[in-house]
Amino acid sequence: MRTKAMILAAAVLMALPMIARAGQSAPAGISGDYAEFRNADVYTGPCFANSEMNLAGDNAVLAWHVRNGAWSGVPLADLSVVAVVHASGTLGDPYANPLPAKAVFLVDARANETQRAALVHFAQAQASGLLDQVVSVQSQPISFSIEQHGYTVVQVGSLVKLATRTLRSTDTVCHNEEVYYPPLAAHLEHSMPVVAAASSYTGDGLGVTWQDSGRRGSFVGMFAE
Repeated sequence: MRTKAMILAAAVLMALPMIARAGQSAPAGISGDYAEFRNADVYTGPCFANSEMNLAGDNAVLAWHVRNGAWSGVPLADLSVVAVVHASGTLGDPYANPLPAKAVFLVDARANETQRAALVHFAQAQASGLLDQVVSVQSQPISFSIEQHGYTVVQVGSLVKLATRTLRSTDTVCHNEEVYYPPLAAHLEHSMPVVAAASSYTGDGLGVTWQDSGRRGSFVGMFAE
């Protein structure tokens, strides 16, 4: 029996070619906020990163909140889309290919069918093949709030939570930390590494769930295209 998420995914994927064709004649013009989680430290030194390589970093959450604009002529202002990813290896590893990767899309419950398809197509265009293998597309209530610079909370129903905070001097381990892994999304006007004070995924479809906290594994920023 086909699940509701699979049916929604099929409908969205069928609409993607129409969205893509529309985009050939309609400029994008879209901007908003971005947040990301990885189950490996993105702000770290080689001493720590090498210990996680091939052992962590295969899970990720990519979240976009559109403040203004449209994608392929479809207005998306004030809507959000979140992709949860399980890859074949450490995302960002310069010496190995983490693909194929599986993705579950969580699209704003307020979006109509055309907007859902546009949100998925927009996210896929930002992540260079990472989000092409779609397991399911689910309509969920999404809250994307910025309390202050570096402090962002993304809540997707009961499935995803990401709360970030800025880095502190006590977050250093190697004392030569830097942005070891860049963000997974393109077209970021601004991004900064932050600590994932809390991160969790409790959905299905990827074969993994997690609860994580206190990891230097997140980015927040702004996108524009």
